[in-house]
Amino acid sequence: MAAHGSLAAALHAAAAGQGLSLPLAVTPSDPLRHATIASLIPHRHSSYVTAWHHERRWTIWGSSNNRLMICGATEDLRELPQVIRGWAEGASLEEIGQAALFDILTGRFEVPDNNPADIIASEWQWMLKDARDADWPEYQALIEAAYAEPRLRRLYPYTSHWELGFSSTPDYPFSRPFVWIDAPRGAGGYTISEGRNDPDPMQIPTPAEAIAIAVDRIPADLQQTSLEDPA
Repeated sequence: MAAHGSLAAALHAAAAGQGLSLPLAVTPSDPLRHATIASLIPHRHSSYVTAWHHERRWTIWGSSNNRLMICGATEDLRELPQVIRGWAEGASLEEIGQAALFDILTGRFEVPDNNPADIIASEWQWMLKDARDADWPEYQALIEAAYAEPRLRRLYPYTSHWELGFSSTPDYPFSRPFVWIDAPRGAGGYTISEGRNDPDPMQIPTPAEAIAIAVDRIPADLQQTSLEDPA
């Protein structure tokens, strides 16, 4: 990168060696570590490639309608041009994933029209993948149990400090959570609370029991929404 003068120039050179042309720009504030990718697709934002500080590794990010769609790291700069071109020129996420030689997909699917039901379904797919990649059996079991419950699956899932909560809307600020569920790593159980300062959180042995309690706590104004199975 130093020889080329910037990360963008190094990526252009790598792409030229593969017969590709990339819509890349230098990031003026840190040209050796950052490059900006301009997307030709309206709902896809500009994405970024970043060089790591202490390892020979690069990370690429790409978002659509303010939600992360691709994110992955590689030790080989030559693996990036195909991903960059696919993202910028509108290849499907499946096509981008097939072209990438490293794990790049977040699990979310794109929702160009920002339809709330589809955004919620997309977020659940990300939650499931994230849980399976986390090397945290208790957390994975919790997310999978929550997804298996139709009345929760209709709500938007999100986490704060790895505690699971639910919102009636996918837009921030989220609706006030009616429950927080924690899966302490290695503890073999689950904690249910009504808020960060709940003086008496419940200790629950299994994810199924924790989810049953969460369902019982769905507020009346969300009951009708949560009973509609998004399939």
